[in-house]
Amino acid sequence: MLKGDYPEHDMNKVFDMVYQTIEAGGTDDKCKDEADFLMHLFAGLPAEAVEYGMMFIHGKTDLPAAAQEIMPLYVRLMNLLEYCEKVESLRTIPETMSTEDIMARSDVISSLEGHEKFFGTPLMGFQMNAASGEVGKAEAEETSEEGEDKGRLLLMNSQAAVFACEDPLKTALFYETKLGFSAAHLDDEAMPHIKLTRDNIAIILVKASGDITRPAREFGIKYDMYIYCSEPYLMQNEIIGNELKIVEALPDAKEAQKMNTNRQFVFEDCDGRHICVSQYIERY
Repeated sequence: MLKGDYPEHDMNKVFDMVYQTIEAGGTDDKCKDEADFLMHLFAGLPAEAVEYGMMFIHGKTDLPAAAQEIMPLYVRLMNLLEYCEKVESLRTIPETMSTEDIMARSDVISSLEGHEKFFGTPLMGFQMNAASGEVGKAEAEETSEEGEDKGRLLLMNSQAAVFACEDPLKTALFYETKLGFSAAHLDDEAMPHIKLTRDNIAIILVKASGDITRPAREFGIKYDMYIYCSEPYLMQNEIIGNELKIVEALPDAKEAQKMNTNRQFVFEDCDGRHICVSQYIERY
């Protein structure tokens, strides 16, 4: 969701705002190429299609069917505008910041890469030649199971497990002190919650009562969460050192060779949930 004060019917002014952010510094090297690319594509649209883009910027998503074919362009522009807003928000550093402020700022910085990875990628069959600054048809690329999404704007960037807890504060403290997570208390959102983060893992804690707070195994599901880990042995040692309950220990290397499942171990959290830590094997 954009927070900037954008004009109602002037796409040129929208791009002027983008270029002002770029000129002020702090953006990725490809940001200007991305802005040039998108502006070129918008310049080739009929006035009605550009107006639909302005409506999309201002939160109107139920656009006519005629606009659906160029929806990727509108989404890509939103990606660029959100990126510029985040860069602008980082320019001012308050004299004093609370722990929550520091964590929020860190989250913004970490999220920039998610926007930057689309800069310069093909869109709707077109791409920009960085050397000449000209826009032309995108070159055909060989696709594979791993690379079939290359060049497409992925709208889903990350995910988080949701744990319903009778006492979210107690659970948050456990994950902070025993498992090295950082906690952010988010009371200003539609669903007040505590967000736990560590490495690439995010967990949302919400307050609840009744059956929903009981461990999944009581309903026939073995684990409450999977965590894929590049080296579970190190993770298990850390957990044992913090005196957590190990439900299933990690098998040794020889034993694991005879198994038809990944090497994994299971620990129990303060609410009785069983968390499975499974070895992540990168596939080339």
